[in-house]
Amino acid sequence: MVAGIEKACHRCLSHIAGNAYLISGLLAFLALPLTMAFVGVKTLHDCPIQPMIPLYLLVGGVVGSLKVSLLLYDAAKMRSLLSKSVVIGDDDDDEYPWRQNAHKYHVHVVLSMFLFIWFILGNYWVFSVYVPNFIPPFHRPQDYCRKSLYVFSVFVLALAHSALVLLLCCTICLYICSHVSTRDDYGDN
Repeated sequence: MVAGIEKACHRCLSHIAGNAYLISGLLAFLALPLTMAFVGVKTLHDCPIQPMIPLYLLVGGVVGSLKVSLLLYDAAKMRSLLSKSVVIGDDDDDEYPWRQNAHKYHVHVVLSMFLFIWFILGNYWVFSVYVPNFIPPFHRPQDYCRKSLYVFSVFVLALAHSALVLLLCCTICLYICSHVSTRDDYGDN
């Protein structure tokens, strides 16, 4: 039973990693964290009312870029392993070449957990000063935030919320489809 699940996971990972669209999509997605880091660096002192907003963009952009770069490296490594396994054939001792990258699993988990916690903190920092003054008031010159910085931060958070909702919907659909197909395979209603 476990070997069958492992073989199905291997086939699924092989198809995903072997897809050139995945690598193209990851390269395109790399633009967002790089832009976040750039905006964070450029506007580090432009939001005195909540100085953590530019820091949120900077750290999230750097760690996000690292995460996407590791995903790109893993996908490229998987493509080379798959092409090697096609040349060698199925006589290879290691039936599952993706196991060679299994030690990186923990790095991905730690980075993902950090990014999720950083995302929650970013929500707090950005929305705790929802619609701040964009022009420094005369009587309190520290109570403002640069408009382009704040709007970009809200955009990044809205994009992340949309991605989480989409991921949740896809997970629910996969769960429902797996249960429906399992019941039909065994003749249950």
